[in-house]
Amino acid sequence: METSTNSVRNPILKRLATRAMGLTGADIERIVRQARLKARREKRPLRFEDLEAGIRMDRPAVPYDVRWRFAVHEAGHAIVHHVLKLGPIHGINIDTANGGYSQLGFTASGSDTLGYIEDMLAMLMAGRAAEQIVVGSVSSGSGGSDDSDLARATKLALAMERTLGFAAVHPLLYRHDRDQASVLDGNPDLAARVHARLETALAKAQEILQQNRGALDLLVEELFDMQSLSGDEVSSIITNLQSF
Repeated sequence: METSTNSVRNPILKRLATRAMGLTGADIERIVRQARLKARREKRPLRFEDLEAGIRMDRPAVPYDVRWRFAVHEAGHAIVHHVLKLGPIHGINIDTANGGYSQLGFTASGSDTLGYIEDMLAMLMAGRAAEQIVVGSVSSGSGGSDDSDLARATKLALAMERTLGFAAVHPLLYRHDRDQASVLDGNPDLAARVHARLETALAKAQEILQQNRGALDLLVEELFDMQSLSGDEVSSIITNLQSF
């Protein structure tokens, strides 16, 4: 049987691309340059391991329990994203300088509808939901920064109440808020409605994950062992289990 060169190289390139998720173009350029110099000094061809080591940047190994929680958290996002058909999954990596990282795509069709936005909220809350289900407790991994899951979910839920026309009170009013925290802190009723949307989204994510517990557990195990999975590998794990 003939095997094309591309079919041999593609899995390697996919693995490297997945391990490099979250890095900038400048980071990757530097890593490749340094790996080539190392191989040249040792008078040998460039190896996969050279690039992988450069991507890791000599970081210490992540503790077992932290790595496990990273895998649970990112697997939760992936499962809910897949079940709700929000778009393609490009890859997951739990060995980045900032912890876990999921590269998810989103379809444009229907993205301006209430149902789609509610599904997005569920996907954003799915990491926390997975931690509750699998670990039995939650970490601060969902929050802590302006680009965190909780920050993005809160911003989206607030927009539903203030600018997107889906408010429970006065839905036709458009009210742009420059200071989200002040608006929520100064309006307890609004904060309660936003929080209620997040609670509903969390419950939806928990229900989906419970219904797909087999896929969740297997994806967590594979991700924990491999530390990074391509989109094809993630989809294969989920769809193969769902077919039974």
